[in-house]
Amino acid sequence: MNAKVQIAGLDRAREMEVFAAVADEGSFSAAGRLLGLTPSAVSRTLDRIEARLGVRLMLRTTRVLTLTAEGHAYLSAARRILADLDEAEQGIADQGAPRGHLRVSASLAHGRQQVVPLLGEFVRLYPHILIDISLTDVVVDVAAGQADVAIRFGPLTDSPLTARRLGETGRTIVASPDYLTRRGVPRSPEDLHDHDCLNFNFRRAEPVWPFRKDGRDYSLMVRGPVEANNGETLTQLALAGVGVTRVGRFSVQDAIAERRLVPLLEEFNPGDREPIHAVFVGGTNLPARVRVFVDFLAERLR
Repeated sequence: MNAKVQIAGLDRAREMEVFAAVADEGSFSAAGRLLGLTPSAVSRTLDRIEARLGVRLMLRTTRVLTLTAEGHAYLSAARRILADLDEAEQGIADQGAPRGHLRVSASLAHGRQQVVPLLGEFVRLYPHILIDISLTDVVVDVAAGQADVAIRFGPLTDSPLTARRLGETGRTIVASPDYLTRRGVPRSPEDLHDHDCLNFNFRRAEPVWPFRKDGRDYSLMVRGPVEANNGETLTQLALAGVGVTRVGRFSVQDAIAERRLVPLLEEFNPGDREPIHAVFVGGTNLPARVRVFVDFLAERLR
């Protein structure tokens, strides 16, 4: 490619930028202020485009600028080309130093206890990435653009998303020492019929807890005065002596170590494990900021 062709390509990209600014701002002077050009320079740019194409792109009066049919077509093409240029430059920039806005969705308990403590290290490693983290047990729609990365528990449903396994967790039944003093310690799963059991209320949760006795797995119906949509709330209720709950081990491990909660019926624990995944929109155009964040989580949480 010779120098003249290179310069022409650069000039045309600049011309498209100027034309799009005029169409958006509605006047030469406003477009010039936006781009740091004089109104006469903007006008000459438009004249040059029209002369090269041999068509009128914009009808100009003292009060209003109106795009012709050819002008609308040129504007659409210009915006597409400029967007492609921006995307190409961002892709190259990402390869050098990942950057940009990264939206992360994590559950309340796991996010607060496992993910948030890692963010300080991540932002030191990648200072050009802005982390926007939301802690919620509501399942966000990653495919619809509600988050760039979401951390999910349990079996994954069929979807076009890419999943990266981060680990797994088990469940533990716990109650506070105060509750057990008042209500007694359950010695077998069936004793839970005489206790207040705190359970999840979201759709995939069932009002049954799994157990294993004498080598046989079975489920036991449980009931109680409160249901909640997240393990952190259930843990807080258990700490307050409201009842017995069954939550992810990570939610209660500190409270167990501090003897504020007591694990129950461990000999009947079926050992069921719940996988943890990071899900995101994959493919060949995966932004570097998503890739390095998922790699970071997989390394630290495995």
